[in-house]
Amino acid sequence: MNTVAVHSLRCIAVDDEPIGLRIIESHAAKVPYLALLGSFLSATEALAYMQGHPVDLLFVDIQMPDLSGLELVRLLPEPVVVIFTTAHAGYALEGFEVAALDYLLKPISLSRFLQASSRALEKVTAQKRVNESVQSVAGAELFVKTGYDWSRVNLADLLYIEADDNYLTFVELSKQTLSRMSLSEVLAKLPVGEYLRIHKSYVIALTKVDKVERHQVSLGGKRLPVSSSYRDDLLRRLAK
Repeated sequence: MNTVAVHSLRCIAVDDEPIGLRIIESHAAKVPYLALLGSFLSATEALAYMQGHPVDLLFVDIQMPDLSGLELVRLLPEPVVVIFTTAHAGYALEGFEVAALDYLLKPISLSRFLQASSRALEKVTAQKRVNESVQSVAGAELFVKTGYDWSRVNLADLLYIEADDNYLTFVELSKQTLSRMSLSEVLAKLPVGEYLRIHKSYVIALTKVDKVERHQVSLGGKRLPVSSSYRDDLLRRLAK
């Protein structure tokens, strides 16, 4: 597993041609702030990877046989910065249909790669600053993206979070909020030690647990499944 520095851009490359991937891998190795997490010859493989791993930047070929780069971007579970690669200048305009940051014409020169990567770093850094300024208020609230807006989740009332495909439902005592995020992304923003993943689809507030059974946990009048791989950790955390 790659170790990602604090200020790195987590990126992957997708191209059905091995030579295209090798060029991106070579260029990325020369950029200190790029952490290339993986290279994929198939858009479907890349999509499966991104559904379980947070990625900041995507280098992707526009034309691919199983799923085009444009189709891949439209299916992503989370918004990422996109840099398209293409051998045909005529396809560049299509990239802007999905708000791509830049496009690189093959063969990709190191200078253009550096220019596009620098723009990506600026964009991701700026977005992270915005997120940090609005997501948490005195550690008691979390702001989550709901469509084009941001909605407040009161952590004092949060019972659990449920994942369903590419969406999360934040279940509070008196309301529910639907957001297009990943569980791993949310866990990174929640107060450390107060929330725990108990299943591939559930994160719970430990202070709201009423009862733990063999394969279930009860909280707020709701029973949720506990995977065997998470059960021991749950019991240890509750015993503290």
